[in-house]
Amino acid sequence: MPSLIDSLSGLLGDDVVGQISQQLGTDTATTSSAISSALPLLVSALAHQSSREGGADQIAGALASHDDSVLDGLSAALGAGGGGDSLGQVFGSKGGALASMLGQSSGLDSAGASQLLGMLTPIVMAGLARNVREKGLDSAGLAGMFGAERQQLSRRLTHHSPRCSRRCSTPTTTAAWWTT
Repeated sequence: MPSLIDSLSGLLGDDVVGQISQQLGTDTATTSSAISSALPLLVSALAHQSSREGGADQIAGALASHDDSVLDGLSAALGAGGGGDSLGQVFGSKGGALASMLGQSSGLDSAGASQLLGMLTPIVMAGLARNVREKGLDSAGLAGMFGAERQQLSRRLTHHSPRCSRRCSTPTTTAAWWTT
């Protein structure tokens, strides 16, 4: 079974990546690389939130009313300027820290990293909402799903960078550190 990150990556085809590139003013290679770092970062940040007291309940509550139909029309959603302040709504004051982490390793400036995370946050939330509905998960099930995502991310990091210390500078490894 593919991980949530793999499922989300699969939704972001060449046309969507091209559209995001245009909005960011970057080439598709830079955008694709930044997306590959941003998705694990966002999922890991949510996993971290879910591991805190009441965090899984809070996320499950937000997902219960979240519309996952954005996944069926990503190009249209992005064309309408999708994202808005979703990064701040989901992560509060930590949204800036996430953007900073992504910007440091992706080649995007801080504004571009923040804009990308703002575009991807509703997609990640919609993907989570769909998974929760399809699998009939409650907050405990959601926490379990995040635990499985953390394990998969950890295996990927061990495979790709076995000598990486606990505090690496890429969003993917920082996200893994954040959730441990």
